[in-house]
Amino acid sequence: MSESKLTVRVPRETLHRAKVYARQHGTTLTRLVTAYLEQLGAAEDWLAQAPVVRSLRGSLSPEVGVEDYHAYLEAKFGHAQEHSD
Repeated sequence: MSESKLTVRVPRETLHRAKVYARQHGTTLTRLVTAYLEQLGAAEDWLAQAPVVRSLRGSLSPEVGVEDYHAYLEAKFGHAQEHSD
């Protein structure tokens, strides 16, 4: 694998926390950043291609929100559902 050097500017405190995190987890900043960058788009692309997601796409109006879902549950089950937002 061919590698490239990357210069990134981050706040000192963020860098310090990242170094501590890496040390605590037995890894390096390079490995952490590489793992993160490799994941970019991977979950979204996989999810977007899932057959169930494709079949549901466009089934709800963009105006439908969480409150609408809660109202639906209350109407269906006759009482308010507990939820954590």
